[in-house]
Amino acid sequence: MMAIGRRRQEPEPGHGAGISIGGNNIGPLQNVVGQNISHVRQHATVEGATDVDSVRELLAAFRLDLERNEPQLEHADALRAMATSVDNALSAPAERLGTLRGIAQALPALVAGSVVQQSGEALAHAIGGLLP
Repeated sequence: MMAIGRRRQEPEPGHGAGISIGGNNIGPLQNVVGQNISHVRQHATVEGATDVDSVRELLAAFRLDLERNEPQLEHADALRAMATSVDNALSAPAERLGTLRGIAQALPALVAGSVVQQSGEALAHAIGGLLP
């Protein structure tokens, strides 16, 4: 039997696909194919906000990552040479902007899909933060 005069209840706003922009999200987020997303951090950077000491720390972590995973890396020699170039350029970053810019652009492609991808991309991002 059909009830006359009853309206279909509308869903409350903000309770739908599990994707929201802003607001208080209590449940887990899902991407568009329904997979749970966890351990996601959101951040914003301001150009020129990275200091040389931060880049040096990331460079040291990248070098350790390279040493630990060298047998598995196809471009280990090139990555080691880039690390040395970054180290040299950090002594006078203003005079070596071209070198730093080139490394920041090339490094992500060289580490993509490798075991050092995370540390390499972090280093490239930090170098980019030094650039005007």
